[in-house]
Amino acid sequence: MRPVLFSVLGIDIRTYGVSKILAALLGAYLLGRAFERRGLPKDSAHALVMWATIWGFVAAKAYYLLEQLPDLSPHDLGGMGFTWYGGLIGGVTAALVVIRRHRLPLGPVAADAAIPLTLAYGVGRLGCFFSGDGTYGRPSNLPWAMSFPNGVVATDVPVHPTPLYEALAAVAIAGLLLMLRRRTTSGAVVFGGYLLLSGIARFLVEFLRINEQVFLDLTQPQLWAIVGAIVGVLLMALGLRGREPAPTRGVEHPVERIVEGAPVAVSAA
Repeated sequence: MRPVLFSVLGIDIRTYGVSKILAALLGAYLLGRAFERRGLPKDSAHALVMWATIWGFVAAKAYYLLEQLPDLSPHDLGGMGFTWYGGLIGGVTAALVVIRRHRLPLGPVAADAAIPLTLAYGVGRLGCFFSGDGTYGRPSNLPWAMSFPNGVVATDVPVHPTPLYEALAAVAIAGLLLMLRRRTTSGAVVFGGYLLLSGIARFLVEFLRINEQVFLDLTQPQLWAIVGAIVGVLLMALGLRGREPAPTRGVEHPVERIVEGAPVAVSAA
């Protein structure tokens, strides 16, 4: 584990922060390519990702700080400690503002954003893994269990590497969304599918994570995951009722060119 990649003039460049920058750049690139194929301005895609990222981090940090009350400490104000669902709420809100100001079509943008959002999340989780930020799971004796003696939150006990599980789940979800995109142009169906699949993934991985149970033996992320999955199902139902035609090859997602016709290998070193 390498919480700090290197230092410049005494300033530590942290793995966690670098991973989030790479996640945003990946999302901007993929969404920009998708916008170009639709004849939409690429600059609008970059603006959407930029503002969604900024306000997503602000909301994620604010949500995390609220979670720490009344035991808030100066340590909580540092560069670690963000809550994903707070970030999702802030990011989606900012994205809706950008969509309105740039006069973008909501449905197509939602369809194009689902896969970049999924893969960016996976990159972010790899950053959590390599920095050892404490989002790993319970102790385990499975062959792939890992310890994080040099992590930000260190442990010598082998545990479930849950950030890796989530990164792999993100790749699988992106693949399923690609298949879904080939069958519908409905942004509600595709984005609803993202909410449903990501909600299921987070709900399941929480059984391996070390988070406090808050209601009916479920953790707070599990409750949010249920809400997200329900919203996803409702969006998919609304989209399916619209009976949109299947998309043409001319509007395929840029990720399709990467995966189509060639095997994809995913490794974590």
